[in-house]
Amino acid sequence: MIKSYQQHLMQSNLAKNTVSAYLFAVKQYFHLFPEINKSNLKEYKVYLIEHFKPQTVNLRLRSINSYLEFIKKEKWKMSFVKVQQKPFLENVISEADYHYFKQRLKEDNELYWYFVIRFMAATGARVSELIQLKCEHIQVGFLDLYSKGGKLRRIYIPEKLQQECLAWLTAQHKQYGFIFLNRYGERITTRGISGQLKILAKRYQLDPKVVYPHSFRHRFAKSFLERFNDIAFLADLMGHESIETTRIYLRRTSTEQQAIVNKIIDW
Repeated sequence: MIKSYQQHLMQSNLAKNTVSAYLFAVKQYFHLFPEINKSNLKEYKVYLIEHFKPQTVNLRLRSINSYLEFIKKEKWKMSFVKVQQKPFLENVISEADYHYFKQRLKEDNELYWYFVIRFMAATGARVSELIQLKCEHIQVGFLDLYSKGGKLRRIYIPEKLQQECLAWLTAQHKQYGFIFLNRYGERITTRGISGQLKILAKRYQLDPKVVYPHSFRHRFAKSFLERFNDIAFLADLMGHESIETTRIYLRRTSTEQQAIVNKIIDW
């Protein structure tokens, strides 16, 4: 049945990471329980709540609910747990650290990694979207992506970044194909990017907690709103289904909150 479910997922136009996450949850469930029934499902939910963070719990529950749909047991689908949202953003690279990081990478001729962080911070691209960039996209100035529902999202490449990247590609005599490759000439993985960013963070004495792919996407959103306060437009640029998801960027980081408190409270 799991093999059939796997084939079903692969035919559903889901991202590879989503398929892996869904299969992992189903296999975990059957490792803990011999069969699917209401009692076991409740116990599994309790097990998840006791061992994992709410976001992980909900991901596993979403996975099991998908499997329940597949086996025609929709009535047994489980409700999600409430995720308590913090009143501030966590682990977002500051604008100063971002500028320092890209400057040092450029000075050290680490142009590959310079453009990795530049593209994420200047376009809001997810790392899974970043690795889809081709020379042809740089030439036209945008990358079009289609969601599983057929909805179009366009990632715009700012003109300054476009010209700078074209000069870099020309120097490498590269005119077509994927831009970010590994040492074997294959498209780099998202894990490969994450791992190297941690290494570079240590080299330049930056906090590794704020140097990860999604941090630069957060930086894009924060910097965009500071310069152009249109949250609906930002939601479109970020590819958010709901504007409520984008509202988190109206919040300040905990570091920013502390600085404001230190500055204005003198009583």
